[in-house]
Amino acid sequence: MKIRSKSNSNRTMLTGHESLIRLIGKRRRFLPNRQSLLSDPIQLSSSLVKVENGAEDLSEERNDNLAGTSGSDKVTCPVCGNKVRGEEYMINSHLDACLTRGTKRKLSQQTLLQFNFSPRSKVQACLTKSDDTKSNLTSDVNEVDTEETDSIIYESSSSSDNALLVNIDGSAEISVNDDTVNNGGIVNSPSLVSEIEASENESGDLDDDISGKILATFIVGRKFGEEGELHTETNITFCRDPENTKDPNAIKVLSAESGCNKVLGYIPRELAEHLSKLMDTFGLTFEGRIMSVPEHSHAAVPIQIWCQEKIPYSEIEGEKVKLYKSLCQQVLATVRLSEESPPGMMKYQQNFCLLLQEVLRTTPHVFTHDEKTLLENFLLLSNDSQKLFIRLYTRKGPWFRMSNISYAEILDHQSAVKELSAGGYVCSTETTSELHKDDFERVLNLLNVGELREMLSLIKKKHSQSPRKQDSISALLSSYGDKSRSLLKKMVLEKTGSCIRISPAADLLIWRVERLFFCNGEQDLSAFLLVDLGIVKYPTYNCVITDHIFSNRNDLLSYEEALEVAQIMDESLEENNSSMVLKCIAISDSRISSQTSKNLSSPFPCFSASWIYSKVALSGVSFLESERRYNDAVNLLKRLLLNFPNDRRRGYWTLRLSTDLEHLGRVNESLSVAETGLDDPWVRAGSKVSLQRRVLRLGKPPRRWKVPSFSDSIKRKIPEVHVKGRPLNCKIGTKSRFYGEDGEQCGVEELALQYYAGEEGGYWKGVHSESGIWLTVFGILMWDAIFADVANVFLTRFQTSPLDLETDYFYESRKNIIESLLVKIQQGMGEEMLITSWELHFGTACRCVNWNRHSLTELRAVVSCIGGGCLASICRHLAQDYRSWSSGMPDLLLWRFHFDYSGEAKLVEVKGPRDRVSEQQRAWLLFFMDSGFNAEVCRVNPPVNK
Repeated sequence: MKIRSKSNSNRTMLTGHESLIRLIGKRRRFLPNRQSLLSDPIQLSSSLVKVENGAEDLSEERNDNLAGTSGSDKVTCPVCGNKVRGEEYMINSHLDACLTRGTKRKLSQQTLLQFNFSPRSKVQACLTKSDDTKSNLTSDVNEVDTEETDSIIYESSSSSDNALLVNIDGSAEISVNDDTVNNGGIVNSPSLVSEIEASENESGDLDDDISGKILATFIVGRKFGEEGELHTETNITFCRDPENTKDPNAIKVLSAESGCNKVLGYIPRELAEHLSKLMDTFGLTFEGRIMSVPEHSHAAVPIQIWCQEKIPYSEIEGEKVKLYKSLCQQVLATVRLSEESPPGMMKYQQNFCLLLQEVLRTTPHVFTHDEKTLLENFLLLSNDSQKLFIRLYTRKGPWFRMSNISYAEILDHQSAVKELSAGGYVCSTETTSELHKDDFERVLNLLNVGELREMLSLIKKKHSQSPRKQDSISALLSSYGDKSRSLLKKMVLEKTGSCIRISPAADLLIWRVERLFFCNGEQDLSAFLLVDLGIVKYPTYNCVITDHIFSNRNDLLSYEEALEVAQIMDESLEENNSSMVLKCIAISDSRISSQTSKNLSSPFPCFSASWIYSKVALSGVSFLESERRYNDAVNLLKRLLLNFPNDRRRGYWTLRLSTDLEHLGRVNESLSVAETGLDDPWVRAGSKVSLQRRVLRLGKPPRRWKVPSFSDSIKRKIPEVHVKGRPLNCKIGTKSRFYGEDGEQCGVEELALQYYAGEEGGYWKGVHSESGIWLTVFGILMWDAIFADVANVFLTRFQTSPLDLETDYFYESRKNIIESLLVKIQQGMGEEMLITSWELHFGTACRCVNWNRHSLTELRAVVSCIGGGCLASICRHLAQDYRSWSSGMPDLLLWRFHFDYSGEAKLVEVKGPRDRVSEQQRAWLLFFMDSGFNAEVCRVNPPVNK
């Protein structure tokens, strides 16, 4: 994924904007709700947004032209009388905002009980067919899902626990309750399950034993096997290859003929990942036979394998029964997947189909019938069509000239385009009746500079001969008015020939599938490629999934809509579009105030719309402060604190609220806010230190006569060392540069390292690490705790850390594991644990660990010199509150050994002539001092001129 430029200084200045960019990830080409969001009168009525007459076109005609929405799909709000889109989540959000605002109901308006929120055409279609449909259904219905979707009407059945789902077209569906989804199983390898199989599985009838079952798979990696002729019906056996550098889960295929044990190849990686655990943990053995022999010497060989052993559950320890069943389920699912994705498919095509199948299997409840049909039909397309679609989707686009599309692995491009167009996956200039303005300009951009100049030469008006392509496009567009625009379109299309693009419907669905599969916006299909090429190796863990991250479709749609607001906010900040930024703040403000925070009490609130709006609001606070709109910033901060009572950002919000109140001259209120914040259990680390220092500064007599209990602790003097340096630059706003002892240019940290390495400094060895070395040590020592089997923290096999790492839930759910590791560290076994974990996991991606920055020798020296007690206290601190304490550690970590093989360590925060110690850094230094560490501040200053 391409990283966006950060050249605009305003973007990097705003607090919270960087995390907003990471949250958005890959920007979407098309935002389906953009116009409706920006034209909603609820948001536009906010005091933050003042729209002048004629500045915005909010006509109903414009709203009716929204993608996927027609005028008949709108309903009238019974409270304010405005038109609202017909989806339930939009109606509910709009109603909450209206009722919160206190709008009075007109006498001519209906009450909420009288009002029908479904568009009339949909209601009539359902009512005319629902009775007949209902009578045709039997009464022996299983548990039924009571969640609502935006195209389904619920009717009571004869049983109080059952419900009948009637679609718009009159067809009926029975939905199974999500309580049995995945049966608490461990999901790692996806497979496509038919609707019948899915309903059986959800009823608890999952296969959880592979004994006696024949599994079809292949022998791969034959180029790594021993040369020899293969024969059909040859018997084979299997053995583990844990020393394999490419894959520690590797399973070798051996010939069982005459006991020669010749290596024929390997089991596919996806299947070996689960079979290896059955072999290692439960001692299962497998045998098999070759089904056929391909012509190519290195081609995959079809085989069948089976396990004759039957392990009674009574012989397995209680905790391992679930693991055994889950591994068996994963083996069977992987085998089914291999049947759908034969080895003849291209790797990127196989990965894409795997992604679709996994999402359809695990989260079918968030898709409508038409959406599932579109996704499932993709798996039935020809190989050429699938490959072409994937190629186009992963390119920038969105429009492509057919004459420029050529891929060696696609045999017939024209037939592939026709099939994709017929299925609704792509649209072309030939099938599109009228190109919208944006689409036409993008098609125009497909022309090269020579073609543009040729078209400009046909115009008699004078035009500049600028070499820039965009200047030529602007000149061409300005030469044709609205009346002659159709003529220009005809000329352009004659030049470009047929052009195609991914259809908006398919683009939206695949974006959603990627988001559901990776659970973030930063990863995409390239993650598969990095694994296949061996560039990234993800850690081994079990995905124990018991709950959906989105319980129903409405939650997902609200989440996606919030992401749209976040993307508009990001784009507006990048373009310095202040009016649009204020609109995004107003939208987020209204949604935060109107939406309930029911999902925010869970350990992972990041998958709720409210949480995303709070991220937008956080950037908005910084924007308002930069604009000196402190009253608006104060109101927004108060709403954040009111609506998010259990959020780790409360410390920063409280600090900014107190600061902004002081800017407004409301010092007493500022002091009260700071004092109240100190009693908040979610105010921690640097934010707490900063609030304590504010209370001491603002709370002097006569405002406060009583001295706070923390006064002596916060006023403690941190030891300082002063180092003289010859400056290279003294400009304010630039990083200080000095000449080092060797005469070379260096920063203040390198100069400090040179000082401590000398006689005057004490002959210390050290590194400029800041938080990096500490997080690396923490990640390596706590590896078993980080990747322990905890439910719902690993949702995909592309994670480098659990979802709960930055929450209190991380320590609470692994307390026994973490404390047992801390006891070993306390007893002086840290160096041994470090070596073992390094050798086992070196090179495996982990969020905390940087394998390349520090050598094992350095880390061993650090662990040895720090000592077990201090190291255990640091690891416990990070485990209990990783988010608050994972930044702001001292710049330098120094160590030295004594003649008796003992060692000691020192932590140093380095500051240049114009730098000061931040509150987060002060919090760390005070903690280290309390833990018995040797910690100090080193100030580098130029020599004083007499």
